[in-house]
Amino acid sequence: QVQLVESGGGLVQAGGSLTLSCAASGRTFSSYAVGWFRQAPGKEREFVTTISWSGRRTNYADSVKGRFTISRDNAKNTVYLQMSSLKPEDTAVYYCAASSKFGVAAREYDYWGQGTQVTVSS
Repeated sequence: QVQLVESGGGLVQAGGSLTLSCAASGRTFSSYAVGWFRQAPGKEREFVTTISWSGRRTNYADSVKGRFTISRDNAKNTVYLQMSSLKPEDTAVYYCAASSKFGVAAREYDYWGQGTQVTVSS
């Protein structure tokens, strides 16, 4: 069992930066891939990025490639999402999720956090 708690969301101006954290409980956290997804009002939840259990592999949605960076510190049971050059279209609730697979589909993820709001003003 893994429990996830996101933090770090907030209001930022376009072009600004924000770093989200995903803190996990559970001694098997380091064996899971962790992904970030986001959901804007009226839209479906979409894949943002994911990182393998070791941190050696990452995958990004085209919409955030070059602007977002995912990393993890297994000693601290935490995954980070560094977001820069933020755009108004990045506004959404951001969720972290854990999976035994290194995938991009939400259905592949077994554990989810409650989400944190990111709002980018123009």
